[in-house]
Order: sequence, then structure tokens, then C-alpha cells
Amino acid sequence: MNTETVHSTITLERTYPVAPERVFAAWADPAQKRRWFAEGEGWQVLGYELDFRVGGRETASFRGTTHPATFRNDGHCYDIVPGRRIVMAYTMSADDRRISASLGTVELRPVDGGTRLVYTEQAAFFDGADGPRLREQGWRDLLDALARELAPR
Repeated sequence: MNTETVHSTITLERTYPVAPERVFAAWADPAQKRRWFAEGEGWQVLGYELDFRVGGRETASFRGTTHPATFRNDGHCYDIVPGRRIVMAYTMSADDRRISASLGTVELRPVDGGTRLVYTEQAAFFDGADGPRLREQGWRDLLDALARELAPR
């Protein structure tokens, strides 16, 4: 049995052509966040809840349409500065096996014509599962989905 723990830090940056308050709302509003964070092509959402406040929880369970495992994301919010910062911690499980634990920080910085988002995640990956490369790609995809959420309709 592989009991290795792999530690990694990823930092991703994106600029969105909307105000920081609009980007913040896409993280804070349960309906908006579900659309860009939990839903998506190739995924079936089994459940999603967001209680966005310091001490609040976020849970998501989903499975890929071509993958038999059920994934679960269990998070807690530790710090919120409206329009500027969100700090959360979360674990991810595949079926009943915990595969990672992470601390994520979202920083929103006003820039000419919009918002610079900086996402930093410090993660521990357990027993050979998931891994830094896949997690970074997952967050790249999520930040692209956030861009689509923020686009004018």
C-alpha cells in the first residue's frame, strides 16, 4: 500500500474584465458558484451546498460521466474580506477514500478595467491519488469556467 504524502503549492492568476465585487459575488452566491464550480460538461452533480460565511461549509459531490468513482469536496470558510479575499480549507475524497487536504486563498485585486484574481493552494495529496499536476489543471479549468460565468449574457 502506498502511504506517501506529496505536498505542493500552486498559484494561478487570471484577469477578469469586471469589478472585484462581481468576481467575489460569483464565489459567494450559491447558484453562481454551483454553475461554474460544480457543473460542467462530463460531470453529474449529485449534491451541492454553500453556506458562505466565516465558519460556513461547502460540500459538493459529483461523478464523471465516464468515471465510476464518486468524488466529494468538503470545505470550510475561514476568512472573508468582501470583494478582496476568501480563505478556505477543503478535503477531497474519491468514493470513501480521502485523497487530499488543501488550504486555498483567493485574492481579488482591482486593476485597470477589471480584477486580477490570484488563487494559491497549499495541498497534501495522499497515497498516490490525484496529484499536483491534475489539481492544477482542475483549477485552470475552474477559473476558465469562472470567466464564462462572468461573461455578459
